[in-house]
Amino acid sequence: MISYLANPSRFMGFSRRAIPIAGVLGILMVGWSLYNGLLVVPPDEKQGGDLMRAMFTHVPSAWLCMGLYAGLAGSSFVWFIWRHELADVAARAIAPIGAGYTALCFVTGAIWGQKGWGSGWHNLILGDSRLMSVLILFFLFLGYMALRAALETRQKAARAAAILAMVGFINIPIIKVSVDMWQTTTIHQPSSVLSIGNSEPRSEDSGMNPVYLQQLLWGFGGHSLLAAAMIMLIMRSEIHDQRANRLLAQKLGGS
Repeated sequence: MISYLANPSRFMGFSRRAIPIAGVLGILMVGWSLYNGLLVVPPDEKQGGDLMRAMFTHVPSAWLCMGLYAGLAGSSFVWFIWRHELADVAARAIAPIGAGYTALCFVTGAIWGQKGWGSGWHNLILGDSRLMSVLILFFLFLGYMALRAALETRQKAARAAAILAMVGFINIPIIKVSVDMWQTTTIHQPSSVLSIGNSEPRSEDSGMNPVYLQQLLWGFGGHSLLAAAMIMLIMRSEIHDQRANRLLAQKLGGS
């Protein structure tokens, strides 16, 4: 499937049909998750009472911002090794979406943390290993976009940004293990969905009520579809721009 879509013409045909489907399904899934998360499931006093409802956006956005960075690093690697132009287009499209979801993760985390931690994330970042590593992720997204905009030629910008994306990938496992391995430097709650070395969801007694987990998975699936639709939309715009520039160059060269 990936090799099939690596051709720009086939990608354009596929994305034209896939974008509305992914967008509509994503909106429905996110809406269902938020409806149940905000209005149906009972509050959990151990996790901040009604403020814990922010987790139905916070947790999916946290998962997704890490997944998007992995996609950014993977696309950058493909371009860096094989110079596949569509991979570079994908990386450029992923970066702003990833930065947006990382910001959403911070905002919803601050809402959730007001009662659970007694303070918002903005007062805790410098003293918390999880929050600091996620902040670094946000800066990596911003740094990637800044490099793309700052350098004078597309090839130089793509090369510098790809190196940054690949090197920055080391931060992804750090985010994952920061709570479990550095408990003395974080007040962020331990992983309550999956534990290290165990791929099964935890039971209600060990942290995650299945009622909450179900809505988190609905939200994650919906946000993933929305992110995919937005990325494909940005990629289509970039491909159209490149084609227009080539046609303009040919016209100017022939005149």
